[in-house]
Amino acid sequence: MADPLDKATSKAPPTLGEGCLSRYDPDELSSEDGTEFPGAAELWRQVQEESQTPPQ
Repeated sequence: MADPLDKATSKAPPTLGEGCLSRYDPDELSSEDGTEFPGAAELWRQVQEESQTPPQ
């Protein structure tokens, strides 16, 4: 994996919208922009299960 600090100085991808509606253009994002997260579905499932478990 590349050094995460290298991304801090790299050019940001193009955005759509303005102000609070501004967001990255999904058509311009790539794996270099951090769009790949293969464990996202599993993490979401775990978070949902934990939030449904009553505290002891």
